[in-house]
Amino acid sequence: MRIAIAGLSLESVSFLPIETTIEDFRRTEASGPTLVERYRGTNTVPGGFIAVCERAGAEIVPILRAEGGAAGPAADDAFVHYSDRICAGLKAAGRLDGVLLNLHGAMATPTRLDPDRELAERVRGVIGRKVPLVVALDYHANIDASLLEQADAVFGYHYSPHVDMGETGERAANCMVRMLKGEIHPTCALVKPGVMVPSIFSATTLSPLSDIVAESLRMAKESPRYLDVSVFAGFSYADVPNCGFSVLAVSDNDPKAAQEAAERLSRRVWNERHALMHRELVLGLEAGVARALSGAKSAKKPIVILEHADRMNDSTHVLRALLGRSNGVRVAVPHLWDPVAAAEAVRAGQGATVTLDAGGRSSDGAGGTVRLTGKVLFAGDKSYRTTGPMGRGNLVKLGPTAVIDTGDVVVWLTSTQRTAIDEDCFIQFGMKAGDFGIIVLRSKTHFRAVYEPIAEEILIVDTPDWGPADLSTLPYRHVRTDRVFPFTDRK
Repeated sequence: MRIAIAGLSLESVSFLPIETTIEDFRRTEASGPTLVERYRGTNTVPGGFIAVCERAGAEIVPILRAEGGAAGPAADDAFVHYSDRICAGLKAAGRLDGVLLNLHGAMATPTRLDPDRELAERVRGVIGRKVPLVVALDYHANIDASLLEQADAVFGYHYSPHVDMGETGERAANCMVRMLKGEIHPTCALVKPGVMVPSIFSATTLSPLSDIVAESLRMAKESPRYLDVSVFAGFSYADVPNCGFSVLAVSDNDPKAAQEAAERLSRRVWNERHALMHRELVLGLEAGVARALSGAKSAKKPIVILEHADRMNDSTHVLRALLGRSNGVRVAVPHLWDPVAAAEAVRAGQGATVTLDAGGRSSDGAGGTVRLTGKVLFAGDKSYRTTGPMGRGNLVKLGPTAVIDTGDVVVWLTSTQRTAIDEDCFIQFGMKAGDFGIIVLRSKTHFRAVYEPIAEEILIVDTPDWGPADLSTLPYRHVRTDRVFPFTDRK
């Protein structure tokens, strides 16, 4: 079996003015043998692909993988560049028995509303209809049935935090291997319930979503024949027509079973639509900061302030509210993205005292820069392998990075944007999360795998950036607000 592996991944916030460029993707690019070397043994989708292919004795044909994380729309030339390279690599690969493709599912460009489907279509055009194409997607994918016209089978993460990325790659690759051995003949069904939720409430540790996901796993396990069910929460900050929840089932040549499974869970998502919103958990900025400062005085573990609306890891609303008010409470603000400020601090060097303006540059919603004065605790280029459960072993490149201690508030300045979702932001700099009374995070769900057990309390604070809890504040142009909840409750 000669199985090709390729991927292009980006979660696009349509409203951000900063595009994700070829250079942004290039920082994570891996092709040829380097792709296998980088991802073998990692808890990532390509890591799962590789593990199954190697166990099955398949010949892996590594093409190209690049990812842009969660950021603004992909520049059109970036999408074309990487799509062209993936297709050229497949053309040059010679005979292939199958293709495993890793996409996000929520990419957008200034002129494309479904580039993930377009890339799958282009790949299909290269390999023809006889070569199987199996796609693995992020749990936050925005998809519709048009993707199923290109892929033989589609699989998504079950969980957010995405602790099962590697397992998802394995599910997809196992399907491919079984297809090539003639053991199964996949059929797929997709149903959209017409529900959107803010990312903060797409966490699969929160009920009732946790119960819906548990049911999807139970349905697959208890099925007398092959069945795999993926519940996609969608990504509500991509302004695209197919935005929102999807339920996708894969069966072994049993379209009726796949359709029934997808419809059953889709109905449940719709029936739970109000409970999924969790509006009661969201605090205003001042109320959240005041509660954290008050609670931290007696807390035995750190209090997490979640600045969840931040989409580029550079919002300064919470940082500004905390400066000068901590009254001896040690505050950590890890991974504030600002290449300009980071470079300035790195030039000054470790041990220097600096005054600089940092953060808030990505858009008008990010809060503007904040003046910081403090000692440089670390200055230099920083990269490491992830130790946390999500993406364990994956290579992280922060670029030129500085850690500034302003007295009570410690700020990490990075040159590439990376959300602090585990303790690596502390461990890799010789610190511990427990050294701080308050930790400001910018994650949406992924932090929960690590911080739920080590935090005294998690306070969700809404700020005026481009990932708000109230979706009605966003200037959608392409989302069908006349057809989806919470904009309409017509069903």
